[in-house]
This record gives sequence, structure tokens and C-alpha cells, in this order.
Amino acid sequence: MASRSGDLQAAAVAASPDKNVIEWFGPEFRSDLAFPILTEDQVERLKSYGEELRIPAHSALYKQGDRLIDMFVVLEGGVDVSVPGPDGANLVYGRHRANSFTGEFNLLNSQKAIVGASTVMDSRVLRISRGQLQRLMRAEGDIANLIVQASIWRRIGIINAASSGVTLKGMQDDAATLTLQRFFTRNSYPHQIEWVSVIDVGTSNGKRDYPQVIFPDGRVLIRPEIPELADELGITELPEPDKIYDVAVVGAGPGGLAAAVYAASEGLCTVVLEGIAPGGQAGMSSKIENYLGFPTGLSGQQLASRAQLQALKFGAHFAISRDVISIEPWNGIHRLVLAGGIAVCARAVVVASGAQYRRLELENYTRYENQGLYYAATPMESLLCRDQEVIVVGGGNSAGQASLFLSSMTKHVHHIIRRPTLGSTMSEYLVSRIESSSRITLYADSEITALDGDPRLESVTWANRKTGESTRRHVGNVFVMIGAEPNTGWLFGTVKLDGKGFILTGAGCGFESTPYATSAPGIYAVGDVRASSVKRVASAVGEGSVVISDIHRYLADLSNHLGADPDSTVSAMRLATPSKHKKL
Repeated sequence: MASRSGDLQAAAVAASPDKNVIEWFGPEFRSDLAFPILTEDQVERLKSYGEELRIPAHSALYKQGDRLIDMFVVLEGGVDVSVPGPDGANLVYGRHRANSFTGEFNLLNSQKAIVGASTVMDSRVLRISRGQLQRLMRAEGDIANLIVQASIWRRIGIINAASSGVTLKGMQDDAATLTLQRFFTRNSYPHQIEWVSVIDVGTSNGKRDYPQVIFPDGRVLIRPEIPELADELGITELPEPDKIYDVAVVGAGPGGLAAAVYAASEGLCTVVLEGIAPGGQAGMSSKIENYLGFPTGLSGQQLASRAQLQALKFGAHFAISRDVISIEPWNGIHRLVLAGGIAVCARAVVVASGAQYRRLELENYTRYENQGLYYAATPMESLLCRDQEVIVVGGGNSAGQASLFLSSMTKHVHHIIRRPTLGSTMSEYLVSRIESSSRITLYADSEITALDGDPRLESVTWANRKTGESTRRHVGNVFVMIGAEPNTGWLFGTVKLDGKGFILTGAGCGFESTPYATSAPGIYAVGDVRASSVKRVASAVGEGSVVISDIHRYLADLSNHLGADPDSTVSAMRLATPSKHKKL
């Protein structure tokens, strides 16, 4: 939450302190990075991308809720940027003066603006349109880096503002509340949390009124589904209906994000289709320490956020909050249908849809999901079990990382695996740390046999498979990390799958001999969803980047085959498509 910790403006904002200026929480906020001052040379270069305008005082440049806003560089005068306050009034959080520029994440995507900007005096500004901004981001590397840097730090400041964003109101152990909290966090959307107790809620009928999402204007959504919430917040970014993308990337895990970065950076028109938020399973990891270039490690959320920003910087489009439910290849074009009947057309497709978490084979298992059973160990989940005993199930790296992370803040970690040792499935550095930790006990050759509690998980029983010895403990939080099932149901009948549902690729299975080609021309697969892949973050990133060279070659051959007017193929496709799907 916010605290009175100093003036945000620093050298970048030349204005006297004001009681209405929000001051940000924590020494980690870097106002110098959030509000950089452009050099005279940089301003002169920017003039070729925009038009100079004189704007009267107290004129809105853009309002909260606007999409596709332009960038404004202040040449003379001043612009204040504000967020909605708790009483409906706008609170100023940034003051742009000469040689500074407006915008944050909303410069890089098509989401609704979460702030507004207005002139505070007669001003002369340089207005740079979205189209010109994309050209600028490619051509002016130093300025592009400043814009990305400022976007990151400004969003950090907005998230840290106590009064900004929406309020999530719900019970701490409620599964629906936790789902919404994850959605806000993984999409870096500013929000506050207001916990209510079971006593406050009262009867089971009262529970139906929670969780609630309360907007600054007083609107309330009760138990919203993710697509509904994303639409209301403006997080939803739907693809352009009449556009034919060069590449559609399905899934925004490490493999999909890598494909998006490399495709967009090489000039391919790229769209990323993701149902929840960027990151995939890796986005739920508390700390990844064996990823090249990060010797002290980084969280999955950090990796995902940085990769998404890279892709946005190069012009990739993100369509968030709708899953892909089917795909129809047709004469060189692939028509992907999203939930709700929305369609996307692309010449090539990279399937990076990853996998869904495996569940323990227990009769009442689903009852405790998000009410004691979790698939990720991030700081958000750790708050639920601080100073308590917890259980981690699984022998892979993600399970090892979870045990070490949780051992630093819980009373004790009971780590359960079915195999006799960890050595064959987990990296040695993790095995060594687990074995030497006094706060982690490893139970080999064991499995959970019973879960109990009402309404949430309260106790767990596990047994040694060799000796039959049974152990029951009062543990209310279990982290299940036993692998995943491939997320390929939407591909059934389109590409060849193995017996477990993973996509078969490469020589003997693919439409070409390259390692990532599926059996359907123009469709490639990378990462965990691919049958022969190594299930590691670095491997997925490598596959996502390398596959773009195959796509370049495929698109060149496709262009030669279709001739000068490939769009005519889509016209014919529209005519041949049943009317219920005509949302192209």
C-alpha cells in the first residue's frame, strides 16, 4: 500500500510539491526511470514522427478507459497524469513538463488506459500517432528503450498507489477469490484486496455475493468469470477481425513468448492468443535459478512480463482472455476460433499451448482446489500458509523450487515423491539444497491417500508404498506439482497426436522434416505441448525462437504458391464459412 515516502517528480517533473500528488510506496520505485527527460537531439528526431499542436489549458489528451491512445511529448507548458481516487476525485501522480512524454503500458498494447492526461496550462505538444509510434519503436532504438523502461516503472507506481485500480473483496480461503487475485497479479493490473470473514458473510446464501470486484465509479461485479472481468477492465485485446496475420501464436508461455519476440522483431505481423495471462506454467514459478543470464534467479512472473514487453516493443499484438477452441486450415490460411465465436486468420500457426496440471487420483480432490490444493508456489500463495506446515508433491524442478521457496517462510515442508530418490528427475543443485535443509523432510516411495476438511482442506494422509506405513498430519496447504497433461483438445483431428495427447512433429510425422513441423502444413508446435520436447523453460524459449526461421521459409513458399494476392484466399474462405462463424 502507499505511504508518504517523498516526491515522485524528481528531476523529470519540474513542479512544486502538491498535497494531491500521490507519493509512492517503497524505495524500490525509481522515479528517474519512470519519468526520464528526453535530450534535445531526441526531441528533434521525434518531430519527424508527429505533428506539433497547441493545446489550451485544462484540455484532456486522453481519459481513463480510452483505447489506442497516442503519445504526447511536451515541448512547452505542462501535462498532469491522474488516477481515480477513492472518493471519485482524480489524483495527480505525474507531472510532465518540457521534454517529457506521456503514456505507460497502454502505449504498447490496445488495452484501456487506466490513467488520464490533461494540460494544466496552454501547451505546445508533439502528438505521435499509434502508427507512427510503431515505426519509431523500430527505428529509434535508444528512444524505444526509454519508452519501454518508463512504461514498466510507471505501471509499478500505479500498482503501488493505494487508491488506484479496482478493489477485490472476498474471503481469503475462497477459490473464486484466489482465481481473480491471480488474474489481476499476472496481468499487472492495479488492485486492492479487502478481505471479509466468514462471520461477516454469514450464511451460504451470503457467500454467493462474493467475491466482488468494485470499480472506482461504484460499479460492482459479483462472482465474475474471467472473460467478463477482462472485458469490463479493458484487459481484453481482441484481434482485428479483417486482418490476416503472418503468424498466430497460441499460448503465451516461455515458448510462445519467444516465438512472438522473434517473429515480431523480424517484421512478421504477429498475434499471440492467450486465455488468462502471459507466463504459462513458468509464470507460476516462485524462482527460476538455472535460466541462462540470471545467476541469482528470477520469478516466472518477471520472465513473462519482460518477454511480453519485448514482444510489444517489436509490434506483436496480444489477444488476452479468450481460449482457442478450434482451428480450420483452408488453402494456405488457418482460421482459429476463440471462445465466443471470434475468429482469427493467420498464414502460419505456432502451437505453444503448454499443458494442464495433473491432479492426484483422489475422490474428493476437486473439492479442495484453491481451498488448500494449489499448483503454484508464489508469494501470493505463501501468504496463505506462513508459519504453517505445508506439503509439496512432485519430483521435478518446479516442485524442488517450491519446497525451497516455501521453506523460507513456513514452519516445515513435507516433500512427497513416488520415486525412491529425486536424482533422476530433479536438477542436482535443487536436490542438494533439499537434502541439506532442516526445514524440509523428504518422503520417498510415498503418495497421498486421503484429504479431509470442511469447507477447506484441514488434514492430509499419505502412505509409504513399500512398507504400508501411514502418516496423517493437520496440514491445510498442499502444492501439487506432478506434471501436466498436454493442452491439445482443441487440435483433435487437425494434427497427429501421440497416445498421451502430445503433438507429433518432425521427420516421419511433420509436413516437413524440421523438428517443429506438425502433420498439418503451416502449423508448428514448440515447448511442453510437443511430444519429444525437453520440459524446461530454456528449451521452450529456444524452440520458440528457432521455429521462426522455419516459418520464414514456409511463408516465402506460400507466397509463391498463392501469387500476388493472398488475401483473395480469405475472401473465398469467408464465402465458404457457415454464417454462424462470420466474425472474420
